[in-house]
Amino acid sequence: MLKLPKIINKTLSIRLSLMVVCEIALLLLASLVVMFHFSSQALRQEAMFNAEQTLEGTVQHIDNILLSMEQSAGNVYWDMLNHLDEPERMYTYSRELVKCNPYIVGCAIVFKPYYYKDRELFMAYVHRKGNSVMTDEDSELITSETFSSKPYTEQVWYTEPMKTGHTYWTDPLKNENTEDEALTTFCLPIYDKGECVGVLAVDLSIGLLSQIVLDVKPSPHGYSILLGRNGSFIVHPDPEKLSHETVFTQTERGADPSVREAAEAMVAGETGSKSFRMNNSEWYVFYKPFLRTEVPGRSMENLKWSVGVIYPEDDIFGNYNRLPYYVLGIAIFGLLLFFFLCRWVTHRRLQPLLLLSDSAKRIAAGHYDEKVPDTNRGDEVGLLQDHFRRMQQSLEAHVTELKQLTDTLQERGKVLRDAYNRAQEANRMKTSFLHHMTNQMIAPSAAIKESVAHLCDNYHDVSLQEADHEVEVIQQQSKAIIDLVNTLIHTAESENRKEADDE
Repeated sequence: MLKLPKIINKTLSIRLSLMVVCEIALLLLASLVVMFHFSSQALRQEAMFNAEQTLEGTVQHIDNILLSMEQSAGNVYWDMLNHLDEPERMYTYSRELVKCNPYIVGCAIVFKPYYYKDRELFMAYVHRKGNSVMTDEDSELITSETFSSKPYTEQVWYTEPMKTGHTYWTDPLKNENTEDEALTTFCLPIYDKGECVGVLAVDLSIGLLSQIVLDVKPSPHGYSILLGRNGSFIVHPDPEKLSHETVFTQTERGADPSVREAAEAMVAGETGSKSFRMNNSEWYVFYKPFLRTEVPGRSMENLKWSVGVIYPEDDIFGNYNRLPYYVLGIAIFGLLLFFFLCRWVTHRRLQPLLLLSDSAKRIAAGHYDEKVPDTNRGDEVGLLQDHFRRMQQSLEAHVTELKQLTDTLQERGKVLRDAYNRAQEANRMKTSFLHHMTNQMIAPSAAIKESVAHLCDNYHDVSLQEADHEVEVIQQQSKAIIDLVNTLIHTAESENRKEADDE
């Protein structure tokens, strides 16, 4: 059986304080378990809500950028339809589009081969000089008749609208399909007399879009992503991924399989959330399809893009995961503080018991006159102190009385011892006196015996004179014995009278 330390076992205030603290600790532990259970649920719900709000805000932010480009292109488009026979004016339209919209980094107006009979291919392309992420609205504009190393008739931003006749947002154009940076392009087919004869294309820099979107951080270490229909990154904080990678190339390089599961769910257009491991850390992605806002006159084809926000676990549950340590530290500090406070209070409240204990020790050691102070407390301890004080007073009175009785008995014992000694002495004296008297009777008795024997043995031969002499001897000796007997009787009567007087 576990033995308590001496100080705990001997100190009532510590034991009481420990009992109270242990009970409070159990109640606190149960409360914390319940609190953490419900707070975890509430935190997850809040995380989901915040993620949904962030997702919705990210979608709106990106869609506003896309819509502004679509509207700018549409405004120029309707004016351009009235001047299709003026090829040089197409450069002006391209330049104005790039100048008037800070999100447009390049604009190309192209027509099908020999639309202008003196030109096989016609391309009015104006773009900002340098990398669009490093430039601003006042950057120099460059006019060109080519885009990338391939003829525009072989590029998707031209072929797709020409084939379908519908507006089209391309997936990210990278590597050989662009010149200096990854782009996504809004393509607007140009109609002349009911026939699709060309394409108005405005470019949005993926790097610039990422910078704009990522400036609004969903959390200290979280970020937003936007995936194209083929898994290409349209928004991502890593420029390398914008320029070269898709979300699936990470799994090919040995990334955790959970990354691919999350990527496939996003590309499939699902809505939800998943956890995955990346860089030896736990992450969460919340995703939904990228749906554009319906605006009158806007083409609402499904882009099949997916937007997501990614949080490290610590951003979502970091405070919650640290909360138990904070609460535990506060609880331990509070319990210790409560223990010392309880110890101080109980020690003060039990102080009379300590005084009573000390008084009891002194009384047990024989100090029966130990004074117990009065108290005005009406509780159990006060009653105990009052009863103990009365007990001590009663004990002191009894001890005093007993001491007095003992002194009396001792005095009487002394008197008795003296009387006994005197009686013993008297007995010895009586014995000596009797022996003395008896010894004195021996000679007369012997003389009487001798005279009587002489008379008895010689009564025939004894003369009268001799007989008278023997008789006289007998009388004298008898008188001597009688005198001794009278003396004994007189002495006995004197002793009896003396004893009667003493009593």
